[in-house]
Amino acid sequence: MLIEKIKNGNDHAFRVLVEKYRNRIFHTVYGVLRNEKDAEDATQEVFLKIYTSLPRYEKQGFKSWITRIAVNHAIDIKRKKVRRKEDQQVEFEEADHAPQSQNIELLVIQNERKQYLRERLQELPDNYREVVEDFYIREKTYQEMAEKANVKTKTIEVRLYRARQWMKKHWKEDEFS
Repeated sequence: MLIEKIKNGNDHAFRVLVEKYRNRIFHTVYGVLRNEKDAEDATQEVFLKIYTSLPRYEKQGFKSWITRIAVNHAIDIKRKKVRRKEDQQVEFEEADHAPQSQNIELLVIQNERKQYLRERLQELPDNYREVVEDFYIREKTYQEMAEKANVKTKTIEVRLYRARQWMKKHWKEDEFS
């Protein structure tokens, strides 16, 4: 009945539908995107798609129909983000073809910065240093780190959180700019 009212142009009926299914759509797209802001934007876009697609709805399970629209839209957004990152990587690689003198300067600066960071990491307490190096330098996942340390993943998350707090407290931001 609600869908028929919307098809007949009843704006209030559509607002009722949005209120009724907002949380369901949000949680669905959030499950794919894992970013609250992106999920909020995507939720609004999904409701626009639902509204424009209602004339084609054939009464075969409304919840699963709107969920399918939400999942497909979220996947599309995620794909676009991956493509954007790839495009940025190409731009970054093209920037590597700058004049040789600029590349050498950048290399020297980057190496100095890395060396400085290595020295500063030695100041970290041992249990923090290991998780910071594993996560940021060796780019290991929480799971890999947990298996290596023979602890739960949550323990790694807590250690990394505490390490970040320690760094915020003891290091000045301008030392790394």
